Amino acid sequence: MKHFGPHELLDCYRRGVFPMADSRDDPRVFLLDPDERGIIPLDGLHISRSLRKFMKKMPFTVTFDVAFSEVISKCAETAPDRENTWINGGIEYLYGRLHSMGHAHSVEIWENRELVGGLYGVCIGGAFFGESMFSRRTNASKVALVYLVERLNTAGYQLLDTQFITDHLRTMGAVEIPRIEYHALLKEALDLDVSFNIAPNREA
Repeated sequence: MKHFGPHELLDCYRRGVFPMADSRDDPRVFLLDPDERGIIPLDGLHISRSLRKFMKKMPFTVTFDVAFSEVISKCAETAPDRENTWINGGIEYLYGRLHSMGHAHSVEIWENRELVGGLYGVCIGGAFFGESMFSRRTNASKVALVYLVERLNTAGYQLLDTQFITDHLRTMGAVEIPRIEYHALLKEALDLDVSFNIAPNREA
């Protein structure tokens, strides 16, 4: 997309559309505004009994924004259950720019000093647009999502957009809503002045 940079990308999010590529090797980027939009209500995250038990003995260390480029690179990798990804070089570049501008953030999950899970997304106003996540250990991406939602709630965010819904996200409380309802929620969230850098007490 000629002359499509980080500012144009932010404008897309404000309009309720988001970019994708057909594959890792396809340099083209296209925009989507699906009829049904996935969100996780910030008061409706589902944490299973087994995940709560797992987190009581947390084998992971959780950080924010210390390895953004590594997280997006891991999200772009193929995995046994994912032979191809939609994150091409152009998308990596654009989100790297957004990160440097303070609009894109990551959650990192570490086991010892190895990055084993995480997610990244874009923040505008009180909306967080989740882009992708990865997991190389059991529960790693789930823990990342739990910590993300905790931080968003602490900071006063109103919308967590997952774009589409996977079985994995559905088990965590994700739901689909019609486009018109999504755009109404987005409009309200964009008017908020909140900061992703406000951390819950346990992260301080």
